[in-house]
Amino acid sequence: MLQPVEPFLELSGEDIRRRIFVTQDANGAELCLRPEFTIPVCRLHQATRPGESADYSYLGPVFRLVAGEPDEFVQGGIESIGRTDTPAADAEVLGLALEGLALLGRSDVTVRLGDMGLTHAFLDALHVPPVAKRRTLRAIAAGRSLDEVANSVQAEDRHAGLLAAIQGQDAGAVRAFVEDVLSIAGISQVGGRSAGAIAERFLAKASAQAHGGAGLNATNREVIERYCAISGDPDAAVAAVRALAREAGLTHDGLEAALALFEERTGFMAARGLPVERFRFNGGFARNLDYYTGFIFEVTGPQGGPTLVGGGRYDGLLQQLGSPVPLPAVGCAFWLSRCAQADTSGSEGVVA
Repeated sequence: MLQPVEPFLELSGEDIRRRIFVTQDANGAELCLRPEFTIPVCRLHQATRPGESADYSYLGPVFRLVAGEPDEFVQGGIESIGRTDTPAADAEVLGLALEGLALLGRSDVTVRLGDMGLTHAFLDALHVPPVAKRRTLRAIAAGRSLDEVANSVQAEDRHAGLLAAIQGQDAGAVRAFVEDVLSIAGISQVGGRSAGAIAERFLAKASAQAHGGAGLNATNREVIERYCAISGDPDAAVAAVRALAREAGLTHDGLEAALALFEERTGFMAARGLPVERFRFNGGFARNLDYYTGFIFEVTGPQGGPTLVGGGRYDGLLQQLGSPVPLPAVGCAFWLSRCAQADTSGSEGVVA
């Protein structure tokens, strides 16, 4: 149940950083109560079967501050690591999620789909600068307006000298510098951010300063907002994305590959007998964990409400945790207490 805190601070995203329970061991190393299972499962895989393929299931308590719900709750789930048949594996995990809910008496549900890979490819086709791309993705994930992704450099004058000094520097060296400064001050984290996260923000600001801005131009913002507004069943949605790309004059191999993968995944879903026409894709849907790289989904009750099952693809996570070779992965987690509450009370509970 106790995990090193660093992977969660570096890889899980702002939402997890605000909600985890942090402590220290006798030697001062920072630990946290397990806030979710995907990173621990990947750490286990890396320690026991590095570079191999494997499927996992899990069941146990996780600990997270969630408004209106207990801080400790039980999650079950599955993770599939190493499969290279990406669209088939995505469809299988979604199918297993719906089968699991049916076993829990939850067949009347709403399925929402997204695709972080497609969103990344769309931003790349627009040639959004890297700093602006990261900020745009975070704004989308948090459901915030793109107003914050401004074209002007946001760094304060008091940081100008530091930003000029670290422009073009190795990220590892900047991180080591930040760690040393925090260590001298006796600080391990600032506002829930690790040294690596703080270093990344400084590097992003330095890059923005070097390139004259960190934001979106007006044209790109308008196109991205139209992409985020696309909603409908998967077939209608992919047609709408293609139409928007043509209208915006986007020609990009990565975007075409992402659209082809999207269509192939939909085909595998239909082949499994899943009611694709009842699923809803939304271009502005992003789960609140930074490590997702492709297909994502959430399943709620028929009238919406809190997530009963959520998951998706996280192809880069194993390498970020030290895998010597790329290992694609996809999985999902069941919020079992929510499923039981909805099943016994007939209500959808409280939105986290």
